[in-house]
Amino acid sequence: MPAIDRRLETAIALATEAGAMAMRLRPAPGSAQAKLKGAQDWVTEADGAVERFLSDRLLAAFPDDGFQGEEEGIGRTGMLRWIVDPIDGTSNYARGGSRFCVSLGLMEDRIPLAGIIVAPALGETFAARQGKGATLNGTRIHAAGTTALPRATVEIGWSTRRTDSEFLALCSRVRGAGAALRMGGSGALGLADVAAGRQDAYAELHINLWDVAAALAILAEAGASVSDFTAGHGCTKGNPILACAPGIAEAMTALF
Repeated sequence: MPAIDRRLETAIALATEAGAMAMRLRPAPGSAQAKLKGAQDWVTEADGAVERFLSDRLLAAFPDDGFQGEEEGIGRTGMLRWIVDPIDGTSNYARGGSRFCVSLGLMEDRIPLAGIIVAPALGETFAARQGKGATLNGTRIHAAGTTALPRATVEIGWSTRRTDSEFLALCSRVRGAGAALRMGGSGALGLADVAAGRQDAYAELHINLWDVAAALAILAEAGASVSDFTAGHGCTKGNPILACAPGIAEAMTALF
């Protein structure tokens, strides 16, 4: 089995197991059961436990691969490296919500090679491998064929790295163009929904590599239009991201 295919198969199995761990640790609905790392930046017991599990298991399976997690940073270096967000959508997860996921991306330098996003409470697994297409629960997915913003649904993520006025101005421009707005609390799942054609765009003025690494591969293989996230210091300090149906890419880029 080619090396990347073997890694993808292993990563799907590990992400599924990690998702089951997250479900066991998920707080009951109610007030957030988590700590704050910063303004609206939550971390739970599961974030650390899931990241350690994935780091250990990937090291055992692929000892030459690098590893970078949201919580612990760059733990290992290698020509190929795994970029992991153990719980994306922690603000939802911390309140017993269902819209969260385990996200694993495999990259070579700045090139996304594979991506896996497992949303255990939703029963969904997104996966992609460079040149082999993207799937949701084993079925091929494609970005939507939408061609006009008044017919589009756009999710806009919010980041403390940009001002409220910048965020609200973007929302106003998109809404002024006629699109419906959405905010789901998980950047990885918002991007995956664009890949699956379930919404037409996802935009965020600042997002980190671990939030998007898996989704970049999935979006590319689903035929979505995606901004160059890895440009400049994107892989180390984050960047804006815009992912959308190809038919509205020009219009969304003008607004973004």
